[in-house]
Amino acid sequence: MALTVLLVDDEPLVRVGLRAVLEAQPDITVVGEAADGAAVIPLVRELAPDVVLMDVRMPLMDGIEATRAVLRTVPDPPRIVVVTTFENDEYVYGALRAGAGGFLLKRARPAEIVHAVRLVAEGDSLLFPAAVRELAASYGRGPGSAEARTVMERAALTEREADVLRLMARGLSNAEIAARLVVGTETVKSHVSSVLAKLGARDRTQAVIAAYESGFVRPG
Repeated sequence: MALTVLLVDDEPLVRVGLRAVLEAQPDITVVGEAADGAAVIPLVRELAPDVVLMDVRMPLMDGIEATRAVLRTVPDPPRIVVVTTFENDEYVYGALRAGAGGFLLKRARPAEIVHAVRLVAEGDSLLFPAAVRELAASYGRGPGSAEARTVMERAALTEREADVLRLMARGLSNAEIAARLVVGTETVKSHVSSVLAKLGARDRTQAVIAAYESGFVRPG
């Protein structure tokens, strides 16, 4: 079954380029386009895409508000990847905090764009640990913010879950975490699922942001 993608960007040339890259793949279909975040919710409801590639800066409704609106109002919402010109951008961090599964740079190579769509469609996060670390340091609420610290304290992670979260923050995959902790991959998957549930996190990106903003993991 083909993966379906909705493109949201106020620059027509960007949408044309993304469509060309994605539709060159036999398993990916672009089902629609929008020029502003304000048009996203009706299109998502109508087209039910698996993934939305969302420009982070748009004139009427930016990618942050559009991401938040989709995840808040659409049952079984699609995965969202924000697309940006600059990775160290407050808008990008805002979109990640709002629930986006990751971000892509507009200068990304075609293979990276295709990989990102497939990755998030499978339920994984498009996590760049160094970039998220820098974004958290620049635009986060600050290590040890009261709200984030309360969430972390209430989560009451076990020692092993805490170890897994630290390694997630370093960008390790489940297989890499399993090798580091000398356990099976399925065991790691179970711990990751438990960490996400306890933190109320949609995916690994949200869990890592919570780890940084609570002071559980320190940027840098």
